[in-house]
Amino acid sequence: MTLMPTPDSIFDLTGKSALVTGATGAFGEQAALALAGAGAHVTIAGANEEKLREVEASITAAGGRAATVTRRPSNEAEVDEIMARACAGGRGIDIVVSGTGTNLVSPIHEQSVKDWDTVMDVNVRQSWLLCRAAGKIMLEQARGGKVILMSSARSTLGMANYSAYCPSKAAIDLLTRSLACEWGPHGIQVNAIAPTVFRSELTGWMFSDEGNGPAVRSNVLRRIPLGRLGEPTDFHGVIQLLASKGSDFMTGAIVHVDGGYTAG
Repeated sequence: MTLMPTPDSIFDLTGKSALVTGATGAFGEQAALALAGAGAHVTIAGANEEKLREVEASITAAGGRAATVTRRPSNEAEVDEIMARACAGGRGIDIVVSGTGTNLVSPIHEQSVKDWDTVMDVNVRQSWLLCRAAGKIMLEQARGGKVILMSSARSTLGMANYSAYCPSKAAIDLLTRSLACEWGPHGIQVNAIAPTVFRSELTGWMFSDEGNGPAVRSNVLRRIPLGRLGEPTDFHGVIQLLASKGSDFMTGAIVHVDGGYTAG
């Protein structure tokens, strides 16, 4: 007799060790909450210790388990500290979510090389460093794993004044696919989430009725079939999917969580 699958049997993360970088940002915080809510022990990393403690308190107050490390994956030494914290107590690592990201917007002829380097460093280099360290551990553990990177609808769609951001997210797409090919034989799945505009510290002005927020928001909404901008909580389901057994036959996928923005 074949038993019907249940949500608990597919999406339960009890006993899993997860790491979320950029956990003080809108996406990273919700990723941490989603993983903890599914039963994982979550290590949250970021530069803002006060905010990390707030996220940790939210998780523990709801009955989840969390640890913090006030570090960003900005260099090899920082990444090693992050991974050591995530693997402490013999937990090892099963799930890694790279939530670190930034954007600096300006016309290319006004943008400095420093701004370009900053966007590429945070969005690409730091994700690469994190993947390299996590992959080494996962390969040594020989128990598979899940890696989730942060892409964007802008990885395939250009936008004025985004000449650093768009290429950085295109690089994430190919990093995702390259690692999917490299690690697939070892049972490690690598996928990316590609949202359109969602509410965050970086995009708060677009949700505002002040300045040019209404005009920009209206222009974006015309492209979204579901008729609204994204909220951080819209990531809960896809995070739990990509971190669980539910995605065991998915790798190298760029999952658009964009209300249909890239559909037409």
